[in-house]
Amino acid sequence: MTREELIKRIRETAYLEGDFTLRSGKKSKYYLDKYLFETCPDILMALGEEFAGHMTDDVTLIAGAELGGVALAAATAMATGKNWVIIRNSKKGYGTGKMIEGVLKAGDVVLLVEDIATTGGQVLEAAKIITEAGATVKKIVCVIDRRQGAEENITKAGYKFEAIFTKEDLGIKDK
Repeated sequence: MTREELIKRIRETAYLEGDFTLRSGKKSKYYLDKYLFETCPDILMALGEEFAGHMTDDVTLIAGAELGGVALAAATAMATGKNWVIIRNSKKGYGTGKMIEGVLKAGDVVLLVEDIATTGGQVLEAAKIITEAGATVKKIVCVIDRRQGAEENITKAGYKFEAIFTKEDLGIKDK
């Protein structure tokens, strides 16, 4: 799928208009429903390939925060052949009670994938968990940057940030 075709598929599949409250608490007249595009195999496969293009030779592991980053990390792992881990939002009170599912070792160099970046709050929490486990976050890459502070917040926290698309790439203008 070409970049233009992927943009078209994401927009026609996941772009909604209305009155929405985002995870950040911000209000918006549009919403990009990540689950609508992440559950389409053609889009997910193409996104895995896009994320693979952001890999560097030193990356040893891919990570995605639950829930939206899980399918993206899996698709990226399949496109690259690299193992991946899930970063939980909170510890479960049963089973192993881990914050990281899968095998992350001290010294791993991690590509952290994210769906929609607004302020970057959730992905920064995931990056902190990875760092506290002794690994290094090489960069954080999101599918779509809403351009509402994520890049600034992520780079200010000391991480490299890249976006596959911005809201402008999808033809979205603030109203």
